[in-house]
Amino acid sequence: MSNAFSKIRNVIELFRAIDFDQLSEISKKVDLPKLMQGFSKLDDKQLGGLMKMLNPNTSKKELPPIDGDFYDVYHTLTPEQREIQLKVRDFMEKEVKPLVNHYWLRDEFPFELISKFQKLNICGVTYEGYGCPGMPFLMEGVIAMEMARIDASIATFFGVQSGLAMGSIYICGSEEQKQKWLPQMQKFEKIGAFGLTEPEVGSGAAGGLTVTCENTSEGWILNGQKKWIGNAPFADLTIIWARDVKDGEVKGFIVEKDNPGFSVEKIKGKMALRIVQNGLITLKDCLITEENCLQNANSFKDTAKVLRMTRAGVAWMATGCARGAYESALDYTRKRKQFGKPIASFQMIQGHLVEMLSNLTAMQTMVFRLSEMQDEGILKDEHASLAKVFCTLRTRDIVSRAREVLGGNGILLEYDVARFVADAEAIYSYEGTKEINSLIVGRSITGFSAFV
Repeated sequence: MSNAFSKIRNVIELFRAIDFDQLSEISKKVDLPKLMQGFSKLDDKQLGGLMKMLNPNTSKKELPPIDGDFYDVYHTLTPEQREIQLKVRDFMEKEVKPLVNHYWLRDEFPFELISKFQKLNICGVTYEGYGCPGMPFLMEGVIAMEMARIDASIATFFGVQSGLAMGSIYICGSEEQKQKWLPQMQKFEKIGAFGLTEPEVGSGAAGGLTVTCENTSEGWILNGQKKWIGNAPFADLTIIWARDVKDGEVKGFIVEKDNPGFSVEKIKGKMALRIVQNGLITLKDCLITEENCLQNANSFKDTAKVLRMTRAGVAWMATGCARGAYESALDYTRKRKQFGKPIASFQMIQGHLVEMLSNLTAMQTMVFRLSEMQDEGILKDEHASLAKVFCTLRTRDIVSRAREVLGGNGILLEYDVARFVADAEAIYSYEGTKEINSLIVGRSITGFSAFV
Protein backbone atom coordinates (compact mmCIF):
# COMPACT_ATOMS: atom_id res chain seq x y z
CA MET A 1 0.00 0.00 0.00
CA SER A 2 2.83 2.42 0.87
CA ASN A 3 4.36 1.86 -2.58
CA ALA A 4 1.04 2.78 -4.24
CA PHE A 5 0.78 5.96 -2.17
CA SER A 6 4.37 6.79 -3.10
CA LYS A 7 3.55 6.50 -6.80
CA ILE A 8 0.44 8.65 -6.42
CA ARG A 9 2.49 11.28 -4.62
CA ASN A 10 5.10 11.23 -7.39
CA VAL A 11 2.44 11.59 -10.08
CA ILE A 12 0.95 14.56 -8.21
CA GLU A 13 4.40 16.12 -7.98
CA LEU A 14 4.87 15.49 -11.69
CA PHE A 15 1.71 17.40 -12.58
CA ARG A 16 2.60 20.19 -10.17
CA ALA A 17 5.56 20.83 -12.46
CA ILE A 18 3.06 21.55 -15.26
CA ASP A 19 1.06 24.79 -15.06
CA PHE A 20 -2.68 25.01 -15.85
CA ASP A 21 -2.26 26.35 -19.38
CA GLN A 22 0.15 23.56 -20.23
CA LEU A 23 -2.27 20.97 -18.82
CA SER A 24 -5.13 22.42 -20.91
CA GLU A 25 -3.03 22.16 -24.06
CA ILE A 26 -2.02 18.58 -23.22
CA SER A 27 -5.68 17.54 -22.71
CA LYS A 28 -6.45 18.61 -26.29
CA LYS A 29 -3.78 16.31 -27.68
CA VAL A 30 -3.77 13.23 -25.45
CA ASP A 31 -6.12 11.03 -23.43
CA LEU A 32 -5.32 12.20 -19.88
CA PRO A 33 -6.89 9.17 -18.05
CA LYS A 34 -4.84 6.85 -20.25
CA LEU A 35 -1.77 9.02 -19.66
CA MET A 36 -2.34 8.81 -15.90
CA GLN A 37 -2.61 5.03 -16.17
CA GLY A 38 0.73 4.96 -17.99
CA PHE A 39 2.33 7.14 -15.34
CA SER A 40 1.15 4.78 -12.62
CA LYS A 41 3.21 2.01 -14.15
CA LEU A 42 6.46 4.02 -13.94
CA ASP A 43 8.82 3.41 -11.04
CA ASP A 44 10.15 6.19 -8.83
CA LYS A 45 13.35 6.59 -10.81
CA GLN A 46 11.49 6.95 -14.10
CA LEU A 47 9.07 9.46 -12.60
CA GLY A 48 11.98 11.40 -11.13
CA GLY A 49 13.58 11.60 -14.56
CA LEU A 50 10.35 12.96 -16.06
CA MET A 51 10.06 15.54 -13.31
CA LYS A 52 13.62 16.79 -13.99
CA MET A 53 12.83 17.05 -17.68
CA LEU A 54 9.59 18.99 -17.09
CA ASN A 55 10.87 21.24 -14.33
CA PRO A 56 12.54 24.31 -15.93
CA ASN A 57 14.30 25.14 -12.66
CA THR A 58 16.28 21.93 -12.59
CA SER A 59 19.92 23.01 -12.66
CA LYS A 60 22.75 21.20 -14.41
CA LYS A 61 25.31 19.58 -12.16
CA GLU A 62 28.01 22.13 -11.42
CA LEU A 63 31.47 20.76 -12.13
CA PRO A 64 34.65 21.99 -10.42
CA PRO A 65 36.68 24.58 -12.36
CA ILE A 66 39.42 23.37 -14.70
CA ASP A 67 42.60 24.52 -12.99
CA GLY A 68 45.99 22.81 -13.20
CA ASP A 69 47.25 24.67 -10.12
CA PHE A 70 46.00 22.01 -7.70
CA TYR A 71 48.22 23.10 -4.81
CA ASP A 72 47.59 26.81 -5.41
CA VAL A 73 51.32 27.50 -5.72
CA TYR A 74 50.71 30.99 -7.06
CA HIS A 75 49.01 32.25 -3.89
CA THR A 76 52.25 33.92 -2.78
CA LEU A 77 52.31 36.26 -5.78
CA THR A 78 51.73 39.87 -4.92
CA PRO A 79 48.54 41.50 -6.25
CA GLU A 80 50.64 43.27 -8.90
CA GLN A 81 52.30 40.01 -9.96
CA ARG A 82 48.98 38.17 -10.03
CA GLU A 83 47.55 40.93 -12.20
CA ILE A 84 50.37 40.47 -14.72
CA GLN A 85 49.86 36.69 -14.72
CA LEU A 86 46.16 37.05 -15.46
CA LYS A 87 46.83 39.75 -18.06
CA VAL A 88 49.15 37.38 -19.93
CA ARG A 89 46.64 34.54 -19.60
CA ASP A 90 43.86 36.71 -20.99
CA PHE A 91 46.09 37.80 -23.89
CA MET A 92 47.05 34.23 -24.75
CA GLU A 93 43.47 32.95 -24.59
CA LYS A 94 41.90 35.81 -26.56
CA GLU A 95 44.62 36.85 -29.01
CA VAL A 96 46.76 33.75 -29.53
CA LYS A 97 44.61 30.67 -29.06
CA PRO A 98 42.11 31.46 -31.89
CA LEU A 99 44.86 31.66 -34.53
CA VAL A 100 47.64 29.41 -33.28
CA ASN A 101 46.59 26.19 -35.04
CA HIS A 102 46.26 28.03 -38.34
CA TYR A 103 49.84 29.30 -38.21
CA TRP A 104 51.26 26.12 -36.66
CA LEU A 105 49.88 24.02 -39.52
CA ARG A 106 51.31 26.38 -42.14
CA ASP A 107 54.74 26.75 -40.54
CA GLU A 108 54.28 30.54 -40.40
CA PHE A 109 54.66 33.25 -37.77
CA PRO A 110 51.73 35.54 -36.79
CA PHE A 111 53.47 38.88 -37.18
CA GLU A 112 50.26 40.72 -36.31
CA LEU A 113 50.84 39.67 -32.68
CA ILE A 114 54.04 41.70 -32.29
CA SER A 115 52.23 45.04 -32.00
CA LYS A 116 49.93 43.45 -29.41
CA PHE A 117 52.92 42.15 -27.44
CA GLN A 118 54.14 45.76 -27.21
CA LYS A 119 51.05 46.73 -25.23
CA LEU A 120 51.63 43.97 -22.65
CA ASN A 121 54.89 45.64 -21.54
CA ILE A 122 56.38 42.42 -20.17
CA CYS A 123 59.51 42.01 -22.32
CA GLY A 124 62.73 41.92 -20.29
CA VAL A 125 60.58 41.69 -17.18
CA THR A 126 63.49 40.94 -14.80
CA TYR A 127 65.97 43.56 -16.05
CA GLU A 128 66.59 46.81 -14.22
CA GLY A 129 66.35 49.98 -16.31
CA TYR A 130 66.23 50.41 -20.10
CA GLY A 131 62.43 50.52 -19.98
CA CYS A 132 62.20 47.10 -18.30
CA PRO A 133 59.89 46.43 -15.33
CA GLY A 134 62.63 45.07 -13.02
CA MET A 135 60.52 42.33 -11.43
CA PRO A 136 61.63 39.06 -9.73
CA PHE A 137 62.79 36.09 -11.83
CA LEU A 138 59.69 34.31 -10.60
CA MET A 139 57.59 36.47 -12.89
CA GLU A 140 59.69 35.53 -15.91
CA GLY A 141 58.85 31.91 -15.16
CA VAL A 142 55.17 32.57 -14.59
CA ILE A 143 54.95 34.43 -17.91
CA ALA A 144 56.72 31.56 -19.73
CA MET A 145 54.29 29.07 -18.19
CA GLU A 146 51.21 31.10 -19.12
CA MET A 147 52.39 31.43 -22.72
CA ALA A 148 53.33 27.77 -23.13
CA ARG A 149 50.00 26.78 -21.57
CA ILE A 150 48.43 27.99 -24.83
CA ASP A 151 51.32 27.60 -27.27
CA ALA A 152 54.96 26.66 -26.76
CA SER A 153 56.01 28.27 -30.06
CA ILE A 154 54.91 31.74 -28.93
CA ALA A 155 56.58 31.11 -25.58
CA THR A 156 59.79 30.20 -27.41
CA PHE A 157 59.65 33.30 -29.60
CA PHE A 158 59.23 35.42 -26.49
CA GLY A 159 61.96 33.53 -24.60
CA VAL A 160 64.48 34.11 -27.38
CA GLN A 161 63.64 37.81 -27.53
CA SER A 162 63.33 38.56 -23.83
CA GLY A 163 65.75 36.00 -22.44
CA LEU A 164 68.53 34.87 -24.76
CA ALA A 165 68.94 37.90 -27.04
CA MET A 166 68.23 40.70 -24.55
CA GLY A 167 69.93 38.71 -21.79
CA SER A 168 73.17 38.45 -23.78
CA ILE A 169 73.31 42.23 -24.14
CA TYR A 170 72.18 42.85 -20.56
CA ILE A 171 74.79 40.50 -19.08
CA CYS A 172 77.67 40.82 -21.56
CA GLY A 173 77.17 44.20 -23.24
CA SER A 174 78.69 47.56 -22.45
CA GLU A 175 76.54 50.36 -21.08
CA GLU A 176 76.49 51.96 -24.53
CA GLN A 177 75.29 48.70 -26.10
CA LYS A 178 72.59 48.31 -23.47
CA GLN A 179 71.36 51.87 -24.00
CA LYS A 180 71.29 51.40 -27.76
CA TRP A 181 69.52 48.03 -28.03
CA LEU A 182 67.58 47.10 -24.89
CA PRO A 183 64.91 49.85 -24.92
CA GLN A 184 64.09 49.07 -28.57
CA MET A 185 63.97 45.32 -27.91
CA GLN A 186 61.85 45.81 -24.81
CA LYS A 187 59.26 47.54 -26.99
CA PHE A 188 59.58 44.92 -29.78
CA GLU A 189 60.79 47.65 -32.12
CA LYS A 190 63.80 45.39 -32.71
CA ILE A 191 63.56 41.60 -32.75
CA GLY A 192 66.53 39.53 -31.59
CA ALA A 193 67.90 36.02 -32.11
CA PHE A 194 70.58 33.98 -30.33
CA GLY A 195 73.17 32.08 -32.38
CA LEU A 196 75.03 29.40 -30.44
CA THR A 197 74.13 25.98 -31.90
CA GLU A 198 75.86 24.87 -35.10
CA PRO A 199 75.15 22.18 -37.73
CA GLU A 200 77.70 19.85 -36.12
CA VAL A 201 77.84 21.33 -32.63
CA GLY A 202 74.97 21.20 -30.14
CA SER A 203 75.76 19.87 -26.67
CA GLY A 204 79.48 20.37 -27.22
CA ALA A 205 79.24 24.14 -27.65
CA ALA A 206 81.39 24.86 -24.58
CA GLY A 207 84.52 23.51 -26.21
CA GLY A 208 83.71 22.83 -29.82
CA LEU A 209 82.40 25.91 -31.61
CA THR A 210 83.53 25.93 -35.23
CA VAL A 211 82.36 29.45 -36.08
CA THR A 212 85.49 31.58 -35.82
CA CYS A 213 86.20 35.23 -35.18
CA GLU A 214 89.42 37.05 -35.89
CA ASN A 215 90.33 40.56 -34.82
CA THR A 216 91.85 42.53 -37.72
CA SER A 217 92.70 46.14 -38.40
CA GLU A 218 89.32 46.54 -40.10
CA GLY A 219 87.30 44.82 -37.36
CA TRP A 220 86.23 41.31 -36.41
CA ILE A 221 85.86 38.76 -39.23
CA LEU A 222 83.34 35.93 -38.62
CA ASN A 223 83.16 32.70 -40.60
CA GLY A 224 81.06 29.54 -40.22
CA GLN A 225 77.46 28.44 -39.75
CA LYS A 226 74.82 28.43 -37.00
CA LYS A 227 71.75 26.18 -37.03
CA TRP A 228 68.35 26.03 -35.30
CA ILE A 229 68.46 29.75 -34.53
CA GLY A 230 64.97 30.83 -33.47
CA ASN A 231 63.65 34.13 -34.89
CA ALA A 232 66.69 34.35 -37.21
CA PRO A 233 64.80 34.54 -40.55
CA PHE A 234 63.19 37.86 -39.55
CA ALA A 235 65.32 39.14 -36.63
CA ASP A 236 66.81 42.62 -36.75
CA LEU A 237 69.88 41.46 -34.84
CA THR A 238 71.39 38.10 -33.91
CA ILE A 239 73.80 37.40 -31.07
CA ILE A 240 76.58 35.27 -32.58
CA TRP A 241 78.99 33.33 -30.39
CA ALA A 242 82.30 32.49 -32.05
CA ARG A 243 85.73 31.13 -31.11
CA ASP A 244 88.64 33.54 -31.33
CA VAL A 245 91.32 32.04 -33.60
CA LYS A 246 94.05 33.77 -31.57
CA ASP A 247 93.28 32.88 -27.95
CA GLY A 248 90.67 30.11 -28.40
CA GLU A 249 88.14 31.88 -26.18
CA VAL A 250 84.47 32.38 -27.05
CA LYS A 251 83.41 35.94 -27.90
CA GLY A 252 79.97 37.42 -28.54
CA PHE A 253 78.81 39.73 -31.31
CA ILE A 254 75.70 41.71 -32.25
CA VAL A 255 75.20 41.01 -35.95
CA GLU A 256 72.58 43.12 -37.72
CA LYS A 257 70.44 41.57 -40.44
CA ASP A 258 71.81 43.72 -43.28
CA ASN A 259 75.45 43.15 -42.33
CA PRO A 260 77.49 42.06 -45.40
CA GLY A 261 78.54 38.41 -45.20
CA PHE A 262 75.51 37.45 -43.07
CA SER A 263 72.70 35.34 -44.60
CA VAL A 264 69.84 33.22 -43.24
CA GLU A 265 67.96 30.27 -44.71
CA LYS A 266 64.72 29.21 -43.07
CA ILE A 267 64.67 25.61 -41.79
CA LYS A 268 61.61 23.76 -43.07
CA GLY A 269 59.96 20.41 -42.43
CA LYS A 270 59.82 20.56 -38.60
CA MET A 271 57.32 18.44 -36.67
CA ALA A 272 57.44 20.64 -33.57
CA LEU A 273 57.36 24.35 -32.66
CA ARG A 274 56.33 25.04 -36.21
CA ILE A 275 55.42 28.67 -35.54
CA VAL A 276 58.99 29.34 -34.43
CA GLN A 277 60.98 30.42 -37.46
CA ASN A 278 64.35 28.69 -37.17
CA GLY A 279 67.23 29.61 -39.41
CA LEU A 280 70.48 28.24 -40.80
CA ILE A 281 72.90 31.18 -40.62
CA THR A 282 75.93 31.43 -42.86
CA LEU A 283 78.73 33.84 -41.99
CA LYS A 284 81.21 34.42 -44.82
CA ASP A 285 83.93 36.94 -44.10
CA CYS A 286 81.30 38.80 -42.07
CA LEU A 287 82.91 42.04 -40.87
CA ILE A 288 81.77 43.28 -37.43
CA THR A 289 82.95 46.57 -35.95
CA GLU A 290 84.22 46.77 -32.38
CA GLU A 291 81.04 48.69 -31.58
CA ASN A 292 79.05 45.48 -32.05
CA CYS A 293 81.42 43.19 -30.17
CA LEU A 294 79.92 42.36 -26.75
CA GLN A 295 82.43 44.07 -24.49
CA ASN A 296 82.00 41.76 -21.50
CA ALA A 297 81.92 38.44 -23.36
CA ASN A 298 85.42 37.05 -22.99
CA SER A 299 84.91 33.29 -22.60
CA PHE A 300 82.25 30.60 -22.66
CA LYS A 301 81.75 31.23 -18.94
CA ASP A 302 80.06 34.47 -19.92
CA THR A 303 77.86 32.63 -22.43
CA ALA A 304 77.00 30.16 -19.67
CA LYS A 305 75.68 32.99 -17.49
CA VAL A 306 73.04 33.69 -20.12
CA LEU A 307 72.19 29.98 -20.47
CA ARG A 308 71.90 29.51 -16.72
CA MET A 309 69.40 32.33 -16.55
CA THR A 310 67.27 31.04 -19.44
CA ARG A 311 67.43 27.31 -18.67
CA ALA A 312 65.16 27.91 -15.70
CA GLY A 313 62.72 29.48 -18.15
CA VAL A 314 62.73 26.32 -20.27
CA ALA A 315 61.66 24.28 -17.23
CA TRP A 316 58.79 26.72 -16.74
CA MET A 317 57.93 26.44 -20.43
CA ALA A 318 57.77 22.65 -20.18
CA THR A 319 55.46 23.07 -17.18
CA GLY A 320 53.18 25.36 -19.20
CA CYS A 321 53.05 22.90 -22.09
CA ALA A 322 52.13 20.13 -19.66
CA ARG A 323 49.47 22.25 -17.98
CA GLY A 324 47.89 23.14 -21.32
CA ALA A 325 47.75 19.46 -22.27
CA TYR A 326 46.28 18.43 -18.91
CA GLU A 327 43.61 21.13 -18.87
CA SER A 328 42.67 20.41 -22.49
CA ALA A 329 42.39 16.71 -21.74
CA LEU A 330 40.31 17.28 -18.59
CA ASP A 331 37.94 19.57 -20.47
CA TYR A 332 37.56 17.03 -23.26
CA THR A 333 36.84 14.09 -20.95
CA ARG A 334 34.06 16.01 -19.19
CA LYS A 335 32.36 16.75 -22.52
CA ARG A 336 33.01 13.55 -24.47
CA LYS A 337 30.33 10.92 -23.82
CA GLN A 338 30.51 7.18 -24.36
CA PHE A 339 28.02 4.56 -23.15
CA GLY A 340 25.68 7.39 -22.19
CA LYS A 341 27.91 9.35 -19.84
CA PRO A 342 31.05 11.53 -19.83
CA ILE A 343 34.24 9.49 -20.09
CA ALA A 344 35.60 11.53 -17.16
CA SER A 345 33.32 9.39 -14.98
CA PHE A 346 35.24 6.21 -15.87
CA GLN A 347 37.86 4.88 -13.47
CA MET A 348 40.68 4.39 -15.98
CA ILE A 349 40.27 7.90 -17.40
CA GLN A 350 40.36 9.37 -13.89
CA GLY A 351 43.50 7.34 -13.25
CA HIS A 352 45.24 8.97 -16.22
CA LEU A 353 44.07 12.43 -15.18
CA VAL A 354 45.36 12.00 -11.62
CA GLU A 355 48.74 10.77 -12.89
CA MET A 356 48.94 13.83 -15.12
CA LEU A 357 47.99 16.18 -12.29
CA SER A 358 50.47 14.56 -9.92
CA ASN A 359 53.37 15.16 -12.30
CA LEU A 360 52.16 18.66 -13.13
CA THR A 361 51.88 19.60 -9.45
CA ALA A 362 55.40 18.32 -8.75
CA MET A 363 56.72 20.31 -11.72
CA GLN A 364 55.01 23.52 -10.63
CA THR A 365 56.30 23.34 -7.08
CA MET A 366 59.79 22.57 -8.40
CA VAL A 367 60.03 25.49 -10.83
CA PHE A 368 58.47 27.83 -8.30
CA ARG A 369 61.28 27.03 -5.86
CA LEU A 370 63.83 27.21 -8.69
CA SER A 371 62.86 30.81 -9.42
CA GLU A 372 62.89 31.64 -5.70
CA MET A 373 66.51 30.42 -5.61
CA GLN A 374 67.27 32.57 -8.64
CA ASP A 375 65.82 35.61 -6.88
CA GLU A 376 67.82 34.77 -3.75
CA GLY A 377 71.02 34.64 -5.81
CA ILE A 378 71.80 31.00 -4.95
CA LEU A 379 70.84 29.35 -8.26
CA LYS A 380 73.58 27.13 -9.73
CA ASP A 381 73.89 25.38 -13.08
CA GLU A 382 72.97 22.03 -11.54
CA HIS A 383 69.75 23.45 -10.07
CA ALA A 384 68.56 24.69 -13.46
CA SER A 385 69.72 21.46 -15.14
CA LEU A 386 67.82 19.22 -12.74
CA ALA A 387 64.62 21.19 -13.33
CA LYS A 388 65.12 21.04 -17.09
CA VAL A 389 65.63 17.25 -16.98
CA PHE A 390 62.71 16.49 -14.69
CA CYS A 391 60.16 18.89 -16.16
CA THR A 392 60.76 17.95 -19.79
CA LEU A 393 60.61 14.24 -18.94
CA ARG A 394 57.35 14.63 -17.01
CA THR A 395 55.92 16.81 -19.78
CA ARG A 396 56.47 13.98 -22.23
CA ASP A 397 54.51 11.67 -19.96
CA ILE A 398 51.68 14.16 -19.42
CA VAL A 399 51.15 14.95 -23.10
CA SER A 400 51.24 11.23 -23.88
CA ARG A 401 48.45 10.54 -21.39
CA ALA A 402 46.50 13.54 -22.69
CA ARG A 403 46.77 12.10 -26.19
CA GLU A 404 45.59 8.73 -24.84
CA VAL A 405 42.43 9.95 -23.13
CA LEU A 406 41.41 11.85 -26.28
CA GLY A 407 41.50 8.65 -28.33
CA GLY A 408 41.45 9.26 -32.07
CA ASN A 409 40.70 12.95 -31.58
CA GLY A 410 44.08 13.27 -29.92
CA ILE A 411 45.80 13.53 -33.30
CA LEU A 412 43.63 16.42 -34.51
CA LEU A 413 44.92 19.98 -34.16
CA GLU A 414 41.48 21.32 -33.28
CA TYR A 415 41.73 19.69 -29.86
CA ASP A 416 45.20 21.25 -29.21
CA VAL A 417 46.67 18.16 -27.53
CA ALA A 418 48.34 16.99 -30.76
CA ARG A 419 50.26 20.26 -30.88
CA PHE A 420 51.32 19.91 -27.25
CA VAL A 421 52.54 16.36 -27.96
CA ALA A 422 54.69 17.50 -30.87
CA ASP A 423 56.03 20.64 -29.18
CA ALA A 424 57.02 18.72 -26.05
CA GLU A 425 59.60 16.86 -28.14
CA ALA A 426 61.41 20.07 -29.07
CA ILE A 427 61.36 21.38 -25.50
CA TYR A 428 62.82 18.05 -24.39
CA SER A 429 65.91 18.63 -26.56
CA TYR A 430 66.74 22.31 -26.69
CA GLU A 431 68.73 24.27 -24.09
CA GLY A 432 70.70 21.10 -23.33
CA THR A 433 69.62 17.49 -23.80
CA LYS A 434 68.55 15.25 -20.93
CA GLU A 435 71.91 13.51 -21.05
CA ILE A 436 74.02 16.67 -20.87
CA ASN A 437 71.93 18.22 -18.12
CA SER A 438 72.01 14.92 -16.21
CA LEU A 439 75.83 14.96 -16.33
CA ILE A 440 75.86 18.51 -14.98
CA VAL A 441 73.78 17.34 -12.00
CA GLY A 442 75.79 14.13 -11.71
CA ARG A 443 79.06 16.06 -11.50
CA SER A 444 77.57 18.21 -8.74
CA ILE A 445 76.38 15.36 -6.52
CA THR A 446 79.28 12.91 -7.03
CA GLY A 447 82.24 15.22 -7.37
CA PHE A 448 83.31 13.42 -10.55
CA SER A 449 82.95 14.76 -14.08
CA ALA A 450 81.72 12.22 -16.62
CA PHE A 451 82.11 14.63 -19.55
CA VAL A 452 84.47 13.51 -22.29
